[in-house]
This record gives sequence, structure tokens and C-alpha cells, in this order.
Amino acid sequence: MPQCDTGSLPRDGPRGQVSAAAAGGALPKRVKVVEVGPRDGLQNEKNVVPTAVKINLINMLSETGLQVIEATSFVSPKWVPQMADHAEVMQGINKLPGISYPVLTPNLKGFQAAVAAGAKEVSIFGAASELFTKKNINCSIEESLERFDAVMAAARAASVPVRGYVSCVLGCPYEGKISAAKVAEVSKKMYSMGCYEISLGDTIGIGTPGSMKEMLTAVMKEVPVGALAVHCHDTYGQALANILVALQMGVSVVDASVAGLGGCPYAQGASGNVATEDLVYMLNGLGIHTGVDLQKLMDTGTFICNALNRRTNSKVSQASCRL
Repeated sequence: MPQCDTGSLPRDGPRGQVSAAAAGGALPKRVKVVEVGPRDGLQNEKNVVPTAVKINLINMLSETGLQVIEATSFVSPKWVPQMADHAEVMQGINKLPGISYPVLTPNLKGFQAAVAAGAKEVSIFGAASELFTKKNINCSIEESLERFDAVMAAARAASVPVRGYVSCVLGCPYEGKISAAKVAEVSKKMYSMGCYEISLGDTIGIGTPGSMKEMLTAVMKEVPVGALAVHCHDTYGQALANILVALQMGVSVVDASVAGLGGCPYAQGASGNVATEDLVYMLNGLGIHTGVDLQKLMDTGTFICNALNRRTNSKVSQASCRL
């Protein structure tokens, strides 16, 4: 594994800043970065990652200045064996004040187990593709949303905030192109159910700035932009460009994964999420505040890549390494 020298890394400062006008749209002054590496990043790993490594990863991420770190998933170990240690992870991490550690809960049983393990926020997931939903959770989109009624009711009773994911918003491995109207319809339903934030996921990373703009234009007619986030995979190298378009349209919450870890067990050919390091580097250059320490983030990426015995997918980290 190459050792990294990041001493010469460009710092956030006036030289690197681009005016909002030059970027082509009014950019947000600050962006909330939602770190999904410990869950979305690791769920696809073929070898089981030791619980201690997961706990250490989350604890290191907690020291970077990130406000939201998705910790694990309370799904059946039969479906996602990598997340079988969800309770141990939730109980083993140092939960720092001011940081949210949401977990994915596909059903009421998962929700109850998550709350019992100390979860204070949960996420549910739907998709804008009928075929993807069928292959993923074996039901229609409508049925999948009905299944979450029990979770939403329990969450309301326990005052637990719920985030909603919509998968395949810019394309599906089974259906191909997905209509923006369908994404808007599913997003509206999840928002109406009580999800405080809707994360729009380009699950197979097939979107371009053009399709991102078209999709967001449709969704923003149904859901306030302040309740939207984008979740971009970098399969086709379009993630940062797509995120920039979303920022120009007023979105100020972006999901990312340290070292660009990730994929999707049910989406063939999906590569990792956009690397958190690359996202923060871009936001720093735009003069957008994140509160995240890029150096600590890169150190965390080095830790998890060493633990997984793989090379980072972060271009910023690669560029800072003496290969």
C-alpha cells in the first residue's frame, strides 16, 4: 500500500475559491456531507469486515468534523451478511455530541432492533424502478412504500427522525432510463409519509449533468429543495459533475463514501460512491463550508483501505500519494 505525503495538499483558501456566478449558479454557503461509507460502502465487501475495524472506522470519521455518519444496516443477515454485527457496531462506537449516526431499517423488526441498540435516527429505502424494487425486495413500488407505514408510525411514536432513500433515480440496471416524473412521484410519497429528507440515488452511476438537472427539476416541484439530498455513484466518472449541478440548483446535502467505497448488492456493475475526500476537496475549492478536516478524512481513507487491502478510489488521495 503506498504511503501518502499530503503535506503539500492545497488548503481551503481564497486562491481556490470560485465565485458562484463563475460556477454557473447560486451555490449554497454550506453543505451537509452525509458519510455513508460504513454502511453503503462496506455492505458489498465479499470478505466479512471485522466488527472492530468498522467501529474504528466510524470513530475515526467522528473526529473529522462530519455531522452525519451512517453506521450500519438492520437488515436480515441472510440478505446482507456483512451487516450481521449491526447491534455490536452501534453499541461499540463512541457517539460524539452533535453527530448523527443513522442506520438503515427495511421493516418494523429492523426498526425495533435498531432502537434497542441505541439508534436515534433511521433510514428507509424505496426505488423509482418497478423491476429494481421487485428484484431487491420482491414487491411493487406501491407495496414497498406500504411496508414502511409501520416503521413510520413506530418512528413517530418514538420521536425518531426518518430519512428516505430513492434508488435508481437516473437509471436502472433492469429498466434502463427512469422517467423524472416517476422519481418525483416516489419522492413525494416518501416525503408525505413523514421522511424529513429524501436522498436521490444514482445507484448505478449512469447519470449525467443533463439528466440530473431534468430529474431535480421534476422532483423540486413536489418536494422542497431544502429536504433533498443527492447520492451519486461514480461508475461513469460523472459523480462530481452531477453533484455540482445539484448544488447550483439549491441542493445542500450530499451523500459520499470515504475512499469511494461501495456498490450495491442488487445493482450489477455499480461501482463505489463518490469519494468523500474528492467531494470535500471540490467544496473547499468552491468556498463552501463543510466543517470537515480533509487531512483527517484522508487518514481515515488510508486506514480503511489498508484494512481491506485495496487501493483508494479517491482521486485526491491518489494524487497525494508518492506512488
